[in-house]
Amino acid sequence: MSRSNTNAIIRLLPLGVGGLGGILLLVNRLLTPALTNAQARSDAVGVIICAVLILTGLLWQRVQPRSPEAVLLVGDQGFELASDLPEALKIELAWASHSLLTNTVTQSLVIWHQGQVLLRRGILGPVNRVVPGPIVERVLQSGKPVYLVALKLYPGRLEFNYLPENTQGVICQPIGNQGVLVLGANVPRSYTQQDEAWVAAIAHKLDHSLTHQGCESIALSG
Repeated sequence: MSRSNTNAIIRLLPLGVGGLGGILLLVNRLLTPALTNAQARSDAVGVIICAVLILTGLLWQRVQPRSPEAVLLVGDQGFELASDLPEALKIELAWASHSLLTNTVTQSLVIWHQGQVLLRRGILGPVNRVVPGPIVERVLQSGKPVYLVALKLYPGRLEFNYLPENTQGVICQPIGNQGVLVLGANVPRSYTQQDEAWVAAIAHKLDHSLTHQGCESIALSG
């Protein structure tokens, strides 16, 4: 039995027990030929207990909403890395992507920098190139990440055609002002604040490595 099914049963348990208790109290009252004072008091206590259980069950239905269901992303597993990168940078990109895929809910990720797709990994989308749309452009200009908690609710989702078509949640994390790290999840509202902090730290490290590598390339060419 899945965790979500178990939680649903637990939420319904007070309602079921309270309702069953109320029915049994009613049946017992109807089958009792002579009602004593002691039984009347016990019936009153039983009714209160059943009412509390039913109220608790109703509150749990409101306070504990169902967790969003995970979906199976459409696409094939893959790992694509730009071939013209220095070996040290390839290793770092591979490490960063592996860390995000194994330590967060990320199922698909793309690293884009200076007009080039450096890496695609996880469940690959149908398009292998990135054309920055309004959301990515805003991230690059503001230097602040954007977390789309439920991608299907945003009209701008069409720009993420390089992710699986049924991606549920997306984080666009800037890599300096020339790149972006795009993460796709198979569950909406699934990234925690700790996940977001981890993504930001990795993007900051990648920005340092990519900038440093760029400086080295300029020095060698000069």
